[in-house]
Amino acid sequence: AENLGSMNAPGTDILAIVKSFNIPSEFPVKVMNQAMRVPDHVQEADRDGRTDLTQLMTVTIDGEDAKDLDDAVSLTMKDENYQLGVHIADVTNYVQEKSALDREALKRGTSVYLADRVIPMLPHVLSNGICSLNAGEDRLALSCIMTVSPKGEVIDHQIAETVIQVDKRMSYTGVSKVLAEEPEALKEDEDFVPMIQKMQELSTILRERRGKRGSIDFDFPETKIELDEKGKPINIKPYERNSATKIIEDFMLLANETVAEEYFWREVPFLYRTHEVPDEEKIKKLSTFINNFGYHIHVHDEVKPKEIQKLLSQVEGTPEEALISRLTLRSMCQAKYTTENTGHFGLAAKYYTHFTSPIRRYPDLQIHRIIKENLRGRLNENRIEHYDKILPEVAKQCSDRERLAEETEREVVKMKKAEYMRMHIGEEYEGVISGVTKWGIYVELPNTVEGLVHVVDLRDDHYNFIEQTYEMVGEHTGKTYKLGEKVRVRVSDADKLLRTINFELA
Repeated sequence: AENLGSMNAPGTDILAIVKSFNIPSEFPVKVMNQAMRVPDHVQEADRDGRTDLTQLMTVTIDGEDAKDLDDAVSLTMKDENYQLGVHIADVTNYVQEKSALDREALKRGTSVYLADRVIPMLPHVLSNGICSLNAGEDRLALSCIMTVSPKGEVIDHQIAETVIQVDKRMSYTGVSKVLAEEPEALKEDEDFVPMIQKMQELSTILRERRGKRGSIDFDFPETKIELDEKGKPINIKPYERNSATKIIEDFMLLANETVAEEYFWREVPFLYRTHEVPDEEKIKKLSTFINNFGYHIHVHDEVKPKEIQKLLSQVEGTPEEALISRLTLRSMCQAKYTTENTGHFGLAAKYYTHFTSPIRRYPDLQIHRIIKENLRGRLNENRIEHYDKILPEVAKQCSDRERLAEETEREVVKMKKAEYMRMHIGEEYEGVISGVTKWGIYVELPNTVEGLVHVVDLRDDHYNFIEQTYEMVGEHTGKTYKLGEKVRVRVSDADKLLRTINFELA
């Protein structure tokens, strides 16, 4: 066995999880050598035949701590229409097909974002360097430039190989301050304020348009874990989406749909991001369950995204919101990568792909190659045959690696939450019942931490679990605990190794 260092050394605990999922944390020498040989600035020869967009006002908008910036945006007006540019790092220019770098990237499939580190798909020297759209530097990009009507329709678009230069690196926090018109922010970013305001205007139009067609927005707060220099969790809080994160989300969705639709009609081999219609049985179960709360979903032969969307807006702000949203999410299929374009149920999109993150996702990198060969007129029969042959395997590998990354991320979060709650044993919190099972009730705290009140710790009565309604009922007192109910709990135990947290009712 490999010695990972002392279990108490910073980061060793996370590394142990990474190892247990067989996620490679080091790059082979050959891969590193290849990465080191890549020039750190744009070569003159690479500018040939590219559209020069370096004069276009362009920004990146990301979290403060992001170092791999793969998307930049620009927005200008053309009469009443918006000219939206989504500029994506041209990673394939530096990662040649079948090279050691490429094979390693496919093997990893995705970057993994953990509490204290990123395990990148490509070595940092590329992902934070020449492939990252760093402000003030010329960078190669694959740009999707869309003309969007005031109704939010893409009436024209063009995909092109470009050279861009980002004028400013902005953060979600900074942009949302500009949008809230905080005087300091307006002053600091004054050159960009009109563009940012137009971006929000377009974002709102796009979001409403998606909403009308039935796109489902699951707004679960992700967890943000702050660690000290020793790797100990010092704060855990929900990571909220704001107006700025939504702008980027809306623009990326639009670019992904636009690219997917064009390539679907070109009838060339491609990778799509698809999400199937939920299983009929699962929806029937969900339907039966929500009837208890007085909600219902129309199901004829298959459920429509609009129905799910309607349900979520009905439960908004109710005590049972979290519960019903969660169960609805569980009744959905998982999105995956496929060579057939079967549409994306959750987004209510006929065409969808992943085009916007080639630094951290292999599928995006893969379709960039196809797009560039097509732009250069090189997609001959030979190449088409080649892609037909390799893509099914690539799709499967990318879907599998994505699952693994998600699982790893989840386990690290669970471990850090348990470690954090260890320091708060005996403390009391207000929480909401987030799950009821035969072995007890799960309670979620406002900071996203979830713990179990074991059925043997419900000491005032003998409780039975009622499966149909997800509630615990006391035999003698008739007292019930059901989903969505507010309760006060005390932290009784937390185990970092088992990644479990136990509460008792206060």
